[in-house]
Amino acid sequence: MPKLKVIAFDGTEFDLEAESGSTVMENAIKNAVPGIEAECGGACACATCHVYVEPAWSEKVGQPDVMEEDMLDFAYETKPNSRLSCQIKMSDELDGLIVRVPEQQA
Repeated sequence: MPKLKVIAFDGTEFDLEAESGSTVMENAIKNAVPGIEAECGGACACATCHVYVEPAWSEKVGQPDVMEEDMLDFAYETKPNSRLSCQIKMSDELDGLIVRVPEQQA
């Protein structure tokens, strides 16, 4: 099972085991990570699961597709490493992934 670290805005670290095929958002919600609201439930129809992918992981995670980019326009303080956590599927290749939750969601 791939490992995932989600760092809340206050610096609290959540070390999670994620099933392959599950999303970062699903794992954050299941483990009550603060700051991940996920109002649309993972349908890529809002920007309330916005995270910052640690730069060392950006290439492996990849770039957002067009639909995700459109939703990121509504996110608070986006950066080049911004992603919607509902669109990042965990896999063995992402074992050890680290993401940070922004101060607030859209």
